[in-house]
Amino acid sequence: MLAELVDAVVGVDTHRDTHQVEIALPNGAPIALTTISNDTTGYAELLAWIVDHAPGPRLALSIEGTRSYGVGLARAAAAAGLIVLECEQPNRKARRGKGKSDPIDAHLAVLAALRLDADRLPVPRADGDREALRILLTARQELTTTSTAQTNRLRALLLSGDDTDRHLARGTLTDARLASVARRRQPREASREQAVRHAELRRLALALREAARTLKANRIQLQTIVNDVAPGLTDRRGIGPVSAAQVIVSFSHPGRCRNDAAFAALAGASPLQASSGRTVRHRLNRGGDRALNRALHTIAVTRMRSCPTTQAYVARRTAEGKNPREIRRCLKRYIARQLHRTLTTAMTPAAEATG
Repeated sequence: MLAELVDAVVGVDTHRDTHQVEIALPNGAPIALTTISNDTTGYAELLAWIVDHAPGPRLALSIEGTRSYGVGLARAAAAAGLIVLECEQPNRKARRGKGKSDPIDAHLAVLAALRLDADRLPVPRADGDREALRILLTARQELTTTSTAQTNRLRALLLSGDDTDRHLARGTLTDARLASVARRRQPREASREQAVRHAELRRLALALREAARTLKANRIQLQTIVNDVAPGLTDRRGIGPVSAAQVIVSFSHPGRCRNDAAFAALAGASPLQASSGRTVRHRLNRGGDRALNRALHTIAVTRMRSCPTTQAYVARRTAEGKNPREIRRCLKRYIARQLHRTLTTAMTPAAEATG
């Protein structure tokens, strides 16, 4: 247990402006409590405060919200050489009989860390290229959602037009078709309704063309970073830049998931028992990182369409009585194992790997 390996644990309840901090002994007994500001000055004050109150050099910080309000403190503590742990918000069971306040939450962060196994510590996800990929994926998701809504609006406007517009609405809105809509001239004696409709058609067509160019540039950026982080990953069948980027973001760094089974559980691709009586079966896992699960699903479906080896596997499992959903679950579990091994090898420094 972590409690057997440290001299003290620091629990941090993070907020937008201030953080509540408690330092406690390995048995959970509080030593001191303080409040710091959520800025560089506050981080420096906290590090000095920890040195003054810590009973020994072996310390661990349990921080709530390491990717939100606590991200600055997590980076400062990691730069200072301290062990930083990712603490989940306490649930109702943990709060029962204790109430709710900032000091209580800081103490619960301490207790949550002390109960952890030393070989299964939830360390925060990495920064650097991994963070760059996360930002690009978030931007891509926003662009895709906005483009879908704009496409639906453009089709609806085209359907309310003449036969030519209705024909355009039924087909694929290619760049050439969008360009033709954007170049249209407004009729000389157009009514107010026709003028507004024409202006909105042009605006949506131009917005969709710009979004397509932005998404293309986004994909190129993703491919460049993926090639630097994990060379050859997108050469594997079914893995494109977007799926590869999501896998890297969720994987973060070697050691975050102790083995491929833990990575599959993170992806929601681990089998869950659903047996009863004489029926022995497993069901889908609805938990985990759903963005990672979606990436595995995309890879699996692509391989089912184009990979002869995967198609032979699907045929064999179908003959055994598996339904398509169960077969996809098995494929996603296999892909998770393959990706974990590939990323662990690609992202482990050469000196560490040989050592």
